[in-house]
Amino acid sequence: MPTVPEPSPEEAEQAAAEANRLPDDAVVDLAAERQETGIDEVLEKLDRDLVGLEPVKSRISEIAALLLVDKVRERFGISSIRPNLHMSFTGSPGTGKTTVALRMADLLHKLGYLRKGHLVSVTRDDLVGQYVGHTAPKTKEVIKRAMGGVLFIDEAYYLYRVENERDYGQESIEILLQIMENNRDDIVVIMAGYADRMSTFFKANPGMSSRIAHHIDFPDFTIDELEQIGAMMTDELGYQLSKPAEKALREYLELRVEQPRFANARSVRNAVERARLRQARRLVEGEHTKVDREALTTLDAEDFEASRVFSADGAASADWS
Repeated sequence: MPTVPEPSPEEAEQAAAEANRLPDDAVVDLAAERQETGIDEVLEKLDRDLVGLEPVKSRISEIAALLLVDKVRERFGISSIRPNLHMSFTGSPGTGKTTVALRMADLLHKLGYLRKGHLVSVTRDDLVGQYVGHTAPKTKEVIKRAMGGVLFIDEAYYLYRVENERDYGQESIEILLQIMENNRDDIVVIMAGYADRMSTFFKANPGMSSRIAHHIDFPDFTIDELEQIGAMMTDELGYQLSKPAEKALREYLELRVEQPRFANARSVRNAVERARLRQARRLVEGEHTKVDREALTTLDAEDFEASRVFSADGAASADWS
């Protein structure tokens, strides 16, 4: 009896699609589809993780809705080209770009657009070598690790150094371009950095710009949002802020945002961590060494006000905490 050849992956996928095809008069409950995929859970987690950023959250929700609708259209036999999902995240440090990339990887996995849904976060040093023949293996190894998930390249503009003719970053860019075009069914590349520098990077590399479908800008947090972030962080660490500490933290933030190298949520975290250090030293070295639960879990105004941000030379200080 002749052997029946095994169907190719493409043929098997097509056969499965035909078997699951809905009749033209079928009705699909999109709310039930959302719940079944689990994307609402991802979006809710994103909302809990990040304060503010409403334009970013709205754009992510739109992308999720489009991909869900595309999946339902496929079940009716409506053919559609797989969407380009490569992205650019622009904004200041500490505005949640890495967190959103992580949630995006999870979202795309739940919707069936990525096999694994993991995130590989890298910078130039992970991709570009220091001598001839070093860059290609480094870049390909990173891409291999990212296959099936999201490759997040922070400060991507450092890949291109126009002032250095012997720089090897261009080789890494060329490899990335090939992968973004030929393997976009199995990897999503997200490039991140300051908006002005990313704009210059894309102008210098039009092939890269043409492969980016979604450009999402992350706004800086307001003082109120930074305060809320600080409160969330202290709560997660098992601390609370006294009323004077709440006032001191706000005053700290109002000063800090005007000083160099402010990094939004990262700077808030640094401030809270330094306040914890000062509180611990205050408790251990103070006159009253007998403490109760409240003393151990309460940050006071002096724990923030000891920062050099409050001093006259704070604007010239290298210690921004």
